[in-house]
Amino acid sequence: MSSYGDLVAAAKRRILEVTPAEVDLDTVRIIDVRERDEFESGAIPGAMLIPRGVLERDIGSMVPDPSTPLVVHCAGGARSALAAASLLDMGYTSVVSLAGGFEAWKQAGRVWGDPTGLTGEQRSRYARHVRLPEVGEEGQLRLLSSSVLLVGAGGLGSPAAIYLAAAGVGRIGIVDDDAVDQSNLQRQVLHNVDRIGMAKTESARETLLALNPDVKVETHDVRLTAANAVDLMAKYDVVIDAGDNFPTRYLVNDASLHTGVPVVHGSIFRFEGQVAVFKPWESACYRCLHREPPPPELAPSCAEAGVLGVLPGVIGSIQAMEALKLLLDIGDTLEDRLLIYDALDQDFTSVSVARASDCPACSVRTSPPRIVDYDETCRPST
Repeated sequence: MSSYGDLVAAAKRRILEVTPAEVDLDTVRIIDVRERDEFESGAIPGAMLIPRGVLERDIGSMVPDPSTPLVVHCAGGARSALAAASLLDMGYTSVVSLAGGFEAWKQAGRVWGDPTGLTGEQRSRYARHVRLPEVGEEGQLRLLSSSVLLVGAGGLGSPAAIYLAAAGVGRIGIVDDDAVDQSNLQRQVLHNVDRIGMAKTESARETLLALNPDVKVETHDVRLTAANAVDLMAKYDVVIDAGDNFPTRYLVNDASLHTGVPVVHGSIFRFEGQVAVFKPWESACYRCLHREPPPPELAPSCAEAGVLGVLPGVIGSIQAMEALKLLLDIGDTLEDRLLIYDALDQDFTSVSVARASDCPACSVRTSPPRIVDYDETCRPST
């Protein structure tokens, strides 16, 4: 009786073997004859899983054309040799086995990853996400192909940007025309003392890329204005309003009604913070809450009123969470709700917010608000 080794040796005498370097993924179909658990631990991009035990049964329905160029592989090259010989016997005319199997492929430095598209490194980095049924491999891939624009790289933008980058949001845009100042460092954790005087956008970029090189960071070293808001926001899937003034909040809200891009609003004042999600034409918008910008005397900035340094960390992190829920389409977001956080009492309050039928911004879908700058109306004097 022939041993398994004899069978493999006999099969190899009948078939052709190729090295990893000889495989052109654009011209062949890869057939992976390993077991599913092996396949899920890493695979060649585009490989079709047909375990060796069911190959003869399933190959006809999965590869109906017997002239299709096939490269068969397993872990080390033994099972694939037997599989290739069997396929030749079944009438497949262009079949080769990968010498050394998947291990040789990895050692040769050829691209591989999760069967759904994650690389081996990404599978390790995002392992805790992948284990969540609400996220999984498909959700992580969705995050990697998603984009978020952060309006502001200060107190709120810092934690939001850090957690979005860590989560693997593939493209993060940052709009800010300010430079890092020593007074920022009490709460703006994107920056450090070595970057005082550096543009906040560039400082943020360095921090995020050091955290996760998967992320593409796009810097917009400008102030958001009526002239650029619509064009900038339209390029992203979600906008996080991390500004610290009313003019920006009204501008972001109005521009979102033109672009259709949802906004995760956040604001802080001394020991209190607020978060809401505004989905254009579906939920309440910012103007449903605050119809008109307040006068300067009622709109102090953090520089004037002060803020506890940890507070933006809490609110910015919640903004990041809401953005991820929007991107993944999971959970209940803060649409039609205003979440209010009181740090002194350590209390969260959720207030229902109805879309106003007479809202000056979103009551008539065919007439979105005019995009204007609100500085003269409500920007505090410096």
